[in-house]
Amino acid sequence: MAIGRLDEDSEGLLLLTTDGNMSELVRSKKVEKEYYVQVDGVITPEAIEKLQNGVEIGLDGGKYKTKRCKASLVAQIPDFGLRAKKIRDERHGPTSWASITVNEGKFRQVRKMTAAVGFPTLRLVRVRIGNVYLQNLKAGEVREVNDFELDN
Repeated sequence: MAIGRLDEDSEGLLLLTTDGNMSELVRSKKVEKEYYVQVDGVITPEAIEKLQNGVEIGLDGGKYKTKRCKASLVAQIPDFGLRAKKIRDERHGPTSWASITVNEGKFRQVRKMTAAVGFPTLRLVRVRIGNVYLQNLKAGEVREVNDFELDN
């Protein structure tokens, strides 16, 4: 079974297991999940600070304030290769990348967070779960990991 989910428009690291306890641990708040997010526009230090402190997003018909998280600008454009589904090109304005690390996982949370600070997500790639990193894995590639690698 897959641990956690990636929505149809997201990419990156996905863990598979037959261990229900491991699945529960990874989905808990004890394990960090890091995402690289390409956003519309050049994200500002003020927006990064808002993300770090938690922002209000819509959830289940109500409002929810996200927990504090780690967020930073990614200075060098990551080399994830071309996306199967084209997003847009430079003619539509600049983009930038940020790293967002959360311990919670609400429905489309990271996308809602960047939109809440005025920088909608164009591309979302999960790069880390605990101490397991995407590294150079390509779409569809598989690598076996040990349980101890998931500890933060």
